[in-house]
Amino acid sequence: MANFKIGVIIDSFRLGTDEGIRKAKEIGADGIQIYAAKGKVSPENLNAAQRRELLDKIKSEGLVVSALCGDLGGHGFMVKEDNAWRIEQSKRILELARDLDTNIVTTHIGVIPEDPEHPRYSVLQETCVELAEFGEKLGAYFAIETGPETAVVLRRFIDSLGATGVRVNLDPANFVMVTGDDPVEAVKTLAPFIVHTHAKDGIRLREQNPEITYGMIEDAIERGEAFREVPLGQGSVNFPAYLKALSDTGFNSFLTIEREVGDDPASDIRQAVNFLKEHIRKLS
Repeated sequence: MANFKIGVIIDSFRLGTDEGIRKAKEIGADGIQIYAAKGKVSPENLNAAQRRELLDKIKSEGLVVSALCGDLGGHGFMVKEDNAWRIEQSKRILELARDLDTNIVTTHIGVIPEDPEHPRYSVLQETCVELAEFGEKLGAYFAIETGPETAVVLRRFIDSLGATGVRVNLDPANFVMVTGDDPVEAVKTLAPFIVHTHAKDGIRLREQNPEITYGMIEDAIERGEAFREVPLGQGSVNFPAYLKALSDTGFNSFLTIEREVGDDPASDIRQAVNFLKEHIRKLS
């Protein structure tokens, strides 16, 4: 039986934190994810009292925090010389997450090379081992967001870490838009590591090197639209099959709606909540 919870990234509403919390409750979400890498809800801008106040506000609406988004942008952790501050900020975000009663921080780490002998592979390994060990001490996870590489490459990378503090935030749309991976097969491959998911849909317009998509290399010829995010049910993600695959693994946590584009995100998110509830009901 499907036992998913529905979340929403409140930043998608573009209303600010307080109003975003209220809107999430209004549309029927069970929990929220908050962008915490910078801005109002970042570690350096919330002291202990402010963290308690924010958590109380969330709880007063009958919501929980599904995860924090700790994506620091840029090249993720691919540039060794730039990683020291990124690692420290990521640790502070995970501490903030624990103060807000969640144990998950989702983030893009960059593009994992297919070849383990690629120089960048060890850079990402070293960073993720340090973050994983820190997460283990807090009983928490850094969840790598899917997208830049295939599920098989990501699985092999996580297996290589030998630590439990790094897991997966599965975004099915990123698979169909960027690598062309089948989200259903990705769920099967990554099942032991999935701790959080994003509910998003999209279409792939043409093949493009993920190194270009995620900004590691520039290619003037390949600039332009390679994929498009669309409302749930209007893209290439087969949600009935995808949700069944998730349910079959025993996953019972959050499907957190992410809407990064569109003129009326609140309407799109409301429709997404209804879409997910309908499909969850059919599974049950």
